[in-house]
Amino acid sequence: MASHGSTTSGTLENRELHRGLSQRHIMFIAIGTAIGTGLFYGSAGGIQTAGPGVILSFLIAGAAVYLVMRALGEMTLREPVSGSFAAYASRYLGPFAGYVTGWTFVFELAVVIVADTAAIAKYMAFWFPEVPAWAWVAATILVIGLINMTHVGNFGEAEFWLTLIKVGAIVAMIFGGVILMFSGASFADGTPAGLNNLVDHGGFLPHGVLGVLAALAIVTFSFGGIETLGVAAGEAKDPEKVLPKAINTVPIRILLFYVLTMVVIMSLMPWTSVDGSASPFVQIFEGLGVPFAPHILNFVVLTAAISAINACIYASGRLLYAMAHDGQAPRAFTNTNKGGVPWLSVVVMLVVMVLGAVLITVNPDAFGLIAGVASFAVVFTWAMIFLSHRAMQKRVKEEGAAPSPFPMPLGPVGTWLGLGFVATVVITMATLPDSRQALIIGLVWVAALTAAWFVTGVRTSAAVHDRTGQLPMARTHD
Repeated sequence: MASHGSTTSGTLENRELHRGLSQRHIMFIAIGTAIGTGLFYGSAGGIQTAGPGVILSFLIAGAAVYLVMRALGEMTLREPVSGSFAAYASRYLGPFAGYVTGWTFVFELAVVIVADTAAIAKYMAFWFPEVPAWAWVAATILVIGLINMTHVGNFGEAEFWLTLIKVGAIVAMIFGGVILMFSGASFADGTPAGLNNLVDHGGFLPHGVLGVLAALAIVTFSFGGIETLGVAAGEAKDPEKVLPKAINTVPIRILLFYVLTMVVIMSLMPWTSVDGSASPFVQIFEGLGVPFAPHILNFVVLTAAISAINACIYASGRLLYAMAHDGQAPRAFTNTNKGGVPWLSVVVMLVVMVLGAVLITVNPDAFGLIAGVASFAVVFTWAMIFLSHRAMQKRVKEEGAAPSPFPMPLGPVGTWLGLGFVATVVITMATLPDSRQALIIGLVWVAALTAAWFVTGVRTSAAVHDRTGQLPMARTHD
């Protein structure tokens, strides 16, 4: 693609991204995007819905995540680009599909940012209940803005250290929890810690299979944003080497960070004691009377929320940058500063944080609805990734291209299994009253996007920019 040089050297008109993410950065972005507010705070809703059966929900959703990442990985290794799956949807399904996919993922990231903003307010209230939420949101905006307005390497470095804190805390929590389970510790109500808590309070499936399915719509939110790895590949220095390594760690990460964590949490306390007033992690160790542990864990979950917002702002910027090049977003989103950062998208997402602060101030209990809307956006994005992957497989076969070096497990069957998961979540959301409102909001969003496609000039602009050759690449920057 032709370079869009700056009109003035070093100004905001420099229109190229920089390849500044190392293998270490990519690996930790892969880990970090799978460990966020959905696990530390949102898991309470899944536990309340399915009891210990939420472990099965995480296993099923985790398998779907792996299939998503393998589909995305196969496409990315054929053509590492900025914008990733939205670009592939445009190429293999048409400009409209790329437009809807890209904007829905941006919508997903914005909703996740609002959810994390609400979580930050909850976490800080644990220490400073008298301080208004907007003060902490303002401080977070300042920190996140400074990180994301500089070179992409700074984002990668920040995400590396934030993820290191999260991973270390989870591993320590698991080991500490196991020790407590076998040392005779008891919860505040006198219930002894132990694996028996997984079956003693209504059984392993207290709400049956329907509880597990209902929890799927909740826990899917936990994995929202993991697609960021595909976006980051566009700025990786060696995507062919680092991307397969990062993706192949997904099953281990899910088993360790989600499944094993849920086993430990619900062994330490009766699942019926999880009330959602705080992170289950904090609530458990507070109930067990472990000195300082609740404060340490509250710091960790706060770090996780900041990390998630950081990653969401990064991903939205890179995606809007690519979509703007395709005529599917305002051209202003192609403008970057001298650090190669698409600064306008950062500003837009910081404004989303402000709106999130207003929402949680008006309705402090809005987290459940926000998580539900995010779950819809997540599965919609996953569906488009699977459909793009299926279309790519057909085109590769028709053109007689070389086999993929990183093929989807089970081939086309893996793609159809992923689409089956998406259909299950959507049907469940439509069936359950608690999630139906979130589904309606999601469908209204898609309808609004469709109307905008025909009413505004996006349709014509996207058709003009529809690529048949190379997609916009990021510039190597040392």
